[in-house]
Amino acid sequence: MRAASYHPSVRGGPPLILTPMLTITQALYDQIVAHARKDHPDEACGVVAGPAGSDRPERFIAMLNAAMSPTFYEFDSGDLLKLYRELDDRDEEPVVIYHSHTATEAYPSRTDISYANEPGAHYVLVSTADTDGLGDFQFRSFRIVDAEVTEEEVRVVETY
Repeated sequence: MRAASYHPSVRGGPPLILTPMLTITQALYDQIVAHARKDHPDEACGVVAGPAGSDRPERFIAMLNAAMSPTFYEFDSGDLLKLYRELDDRDEEPVVIYHSHTATEAYPSRTDISYANEPGAHYVLVSTADTDGLGDFQFRSFRIVDAEVTEEEVRVVETY
């Protein structure tokens, strides 16, 4: 098992401790996959929020892909501002930021990497294309910090 990484907190608090694994409930996993399939052939996108500092995804928030594109996603700026205000009011943070790839594998593109601005988040990609012969989707999670991509294990549980 790899050691956890330490990175400065975005909000000025103590350093973030990044675990090398995403633990997510089956219900949240299913919601992310369902959203990716529903929005296909356009990319789907959203957030799973959790208590600040917990690294525990709890609240599913499907977002609208303002780009309405099969090759690119973009959060609507007004929706994103509203989301961050709500997260602050609830003492939550984005634990998972997810989107789908509709024709390529579930791996961050150069654009995905350049837009990754939450060093404490798990970046989940769901591919709705059968790129590996293992089925009609892939579900993978990554840490993206300072443009460095690290894939992490995904552990799906019934409950926390």
